[in-house]
Amino acid sequence: MSQSGSQAAAFFRDVRRNSVIWLVRNDDGSPTHLSADGTRSLPFWSTSARAQRAAKIWGAGLRVASMPLDIWCDHVLPDAARDGIMIGINWSGPRLVGWSFTPRDVVYRLAAAD
Repeated sequence: MSQSGSQAAAFFRDVRRNSVIWLVRNDDGSPTHLSADGTRSLPFWSTSARAQRAAKIWGAGLRVASMPLDIWCDHVLPDAARDGIMIGINWSGPRLVGWSFTPRDVVYRLAAAD
């Protein structure tokens, strides 16, 4: 399994077990990433430690915040779907890379993670 694949598996497993999503943000909100094909992704992490590493790498006054899984599923994922934003999961490494999924795929993968 690739590094991104193992990070994705860890994301869904951890999130289902702990019912918490982690993100990084500043006073202006959370950063998004624009890929070469024009797709925008909003990243999330499955543990506080993973999100803290991301905040440290990106800098820019980012801090770690958490969100209950049910709020994320009921509000963030539908908003992202409406806006055409992908969901980045457990991005890692010195350049914070990893997989992104559609919000719909995230919901399906969460359901299958039991």
